[in-house]
Amino acid sequence: MSRTPLLLGLPALCFALITWQVAADGPLVGLDERLSDGLVHPDRFSELLADLGSVQVAVPVLALALLPVARRNRAAGLDRWWLPPAAAAVLMLLVPAVIVPLKELVSRPGPPVMGPGTGFYPSGHTATAFVAYGAAVLLLLPLLRTAGARGALLFACVALNACVAFGLVRRGYHWPLDVVASWCLCAVLLSCLWLFLSRSTRRSSARTPSPRTGPS
Repeated sequence: MSRTPLLLGLPALCFALITWQVAADGPLVGLDERLSDGLVHPDRFSELLADLGSVQVAVPVLALALLPVARRNRAAGLDRWWLPPAAAAVLMLLVPAVIVPLKELVSRPGPPVMGPGTGFYPSGHTATAFVAYGAAVLLLLPLLRTAGARGALLFACVALNACVAFGLVRRGYHWPLDVVASWCLCAVLLSCLWLFLSRSTRRSSARTPSPRTGPS
């Protein structure tokens, strides 16, 4: 059975449900706000964790991952060696194009510590971190030869995103549902990138002649 419907459908459904609840001020919103009240405790440490999801931090990490991937693909003689890093870069550029209109459409106020204003749903910092660190992992995993190295990379990605989420909620920058909704939305985006990379890699490998081909 194909994993594509699960990869795309489940997080998309969760995002739609959360968005509906936030827009309609449903029961989940009350639970969300009560949870936030018990978690918010602004301090410098939580602010630093939240900054791990900023464009100034997360995007350069992705950019650093693009270089060795492009170099490795080109050295391997892969057809369209530039496509995987280009796809990851394009996805990163699409994040604000997706998040900003949603913020304006939903117009959710922020936690009390943020004062008046709207545009807190979904969380842009969460989306930036999720896509930047996640896309970097998808690009770098094929370069790692051991399961331990791949596991460490995945753990680092999960830990970074967890730190960003904790910092955003603890500092009072976002409600918890703002963060969870961004995770769901970006899970769809990263799944699309993963599917695209998988197919493009298979096609490139199929077109790349083997060193043994030719007359004997």
